[in-house]
Amino acid sequence: MNICIIIPCYNEEKRLDIDKYEDFLASNKSVNLLFVNDGSVDNTSLILSKLSEKYSNSSFIDLTQNFGKANAVREGVLASLNSKYDIYAYMDADLAVELDEIPAFINLFDNEKIHFVMGSRWMRLGSNIKRKISRHYIGRVFATLASISLGLKVYDTQCGAKFFRHDLAAFLFKDKLNAKWLFDVELLFRFMASPKYKISNIFEYPVSKWTDVDGSKLKLRDFLKAPLELVNLIRIYK
Repeated sequence: MNICIIIPCYNEEKRLDIDKYEDFLASNKSVNLLFVNDGSVDNTSLILSKLSEKYSNSSFIDLTQNFGKANAVREGVLASLNSKYDIYAYMDADLAVELDEIPAFINLFDNEKIHFVMGSRWMRLGSNIKRKISRHYIGRVFATLASISLGLKVYDTQCGAKFFRHDLAAFLFKDKLNAKWLFDVELLFRFMASPKYKISNIFEYPVSKWTDVDGSKLKLRDFLKAPLELVNLIRIYK
C-alpha cells in the first residue's frame, strides 16, 4: 500500500524529533510524510524544508498563517488526493503516538471491511500510556459524552492518530470542518451520517505506547470549550 501520513505543525521547532523522523523516512520508502506548517513563526518551516530536500518521501506545505489543526490536516488531504494514496492518516508532530506504530495501523486494512482506524489510549496491562492524570479523567468524561452523542461505543475520540482509506478521506475532508477543538469528533459525525459506511467499517486500535509530551498547544482551559462545540456539532449533524 502507498501511504500518506499528514503531520500538522505549529511552532514545533523545539518538539520535532528529527532523528526519529529521519530513521523512519530512510527505512519506510512506501510511506510519505506530508508535513503541514500551519503558519509557524519560529524555524519550523526551515526544518521541514531541509527534511524534505533530504528525503524523497518527505514533503511539506507552508501555510502563510495559522488556521488551526483541523484546517491544516484538511489542506494536507486535499493537496495529496490526486496522488492516489491507498491510505491517508494524520498524526501529531510531537510523536505522542510513535512512528513505529504505523505498521500495526496499516495491517488492519488487510480486512477489506475496515475503512477507518482510530488510535486509542487505552491503559491496559502491557501498554505504556503516559498521560497527565487530570487530562486522563477530563478525557474520560468527554469521551463518554461524545460516545453518547454519536451513538457509537468509542473509547477515545481524541487520540491524535487516525487512518483512512482513500475514498473515506476524500469524503470526510471534502467540506470545511466546523469544529476547532473537536474536529476528530466531527469526522465521526460525518462518518455516521453517510449511508455508505457502517459502524463495522471502523476499528479502534489500542496503541502500545503514548506519551504526553510537554509543550502541547492544547491547554486545560480548552477542554471547557469542548462541551459547547459538541452541542454545536449535535445541532449540525443530528
